[in-house]
Amino acid sequence: MCPSCGAKRAAALAAFLREEVLADVSHAQWVFSIPKMLRPYFLYHRPLLGRLCQMAYQTAREMISVASPDDEPLLPGMIAVVQTFGDDLTWHPHVHALVTRGGWDRDGQWAPVPFVDGEAAALVLRHRVFTLLRGEGLLSEERIRLLLSWRHSGFSVHTSVTVPPDDREGLERLARYLLRPPVSLERLQVDEHAQAIAYVPRCKPGFQAPTAAPAEPEDFLARVVMHIPDPRRHTIRYYGAYSSVVRARRRREAAPTAAAVVAPVAPVAQAPSDPDMRALRRRWAELLRRIYEVDPLVCPRCGASMRIIAFITEPRVITKILRHLAAKTADQRGPPQASTAAA
Repeated sequence: MCPSCGAKRAAALAAFLREEVLADVSHAQWVFSIPKMLRPYFLYHRPLLGRLCQMAYQTAREMISVASPDDEPLLPGMIAVVQTFGDDLTWHPHVHALVTRGGWDRDGQWAPVPFVDGEAAALVLRHRVFTLLRGEGLLSEERIRLLLSWRHSGFSVHTSVTVPPDDREGLERLARYLLRPPVSLERLQVDEHAQAIAYVPRCKPGFQAPTAAPAEPEDFLARVVMHIPDPRRHTIRYYGAYSSVVRARRRREAAPTAAAVVAPVAPVAQAPSDPDMRALRRRWAELLRRIYEVDPLVCPRCGASMRIIAFITEPRVITKILRHLAAKTADQRGPPQASTAAA
């Protein structure tokens, strides 16, 4: 729930996906939504959220295969995250997914698919969700007929956001968006005098944000706690060409080829191992550079690279240093060195 920890986790995930998972092909963001009448079923039966993710992948794979030029089954890659919060923190389960714009055939050849009909994908998703809830005994035939009679079904699949294969920075930003935390501190307004909390709705740049109705702290916490996932439930799921099984098989197939290459005579730097790569991705300086596009280890005065020489953990020492820095103005200069004074 912490926005800071959530941003760090999203940045680490995006770095991992960019460096080790995502292929150099075009990707699109798929957003799968369901109508309000069906959302309570997923609130009180949390395991269905995983099934919703699986149905989203089955829908994407079917639509990509149908839209392929050769009309043959393709294996796309998909990374899906279930988000349960709406714009005002209400219960709104939907799936955000990063999907390849095409797939790989049986021979491992890439086949691009530039366009997928979102309205047709929504109809396929509706059929799968109805079948699931009816099989679980949660949705009756009468309720299904009622939902089918609606002019607007409430199901939607959006695929308009795309990223070309050469835009790796944009792909990483889109991957960070998949795992964003539900609460944004910028939209949180706390009135300590009235003991109320207001959560300002999102608005487009240049427009005035609408006013938010204040809520009691207990009610606001209840809305936030509702989005805590169940223990030992996966929130990030990998499907198709990006699944763990397929990626492991590709590494095994590439291992003999890499071992057959003759090493050069000149010494080369050893590539970091997987644990080292994970440690580099989780460095706080690297995460700050990825999120804010600034390097905190660059000296603001001379531009040289700084290095960490110590970690101070004692509160008394930290308070003393901060008070000294607050009392010292920017134009004050330190005392001359001994060599300068002697000269």
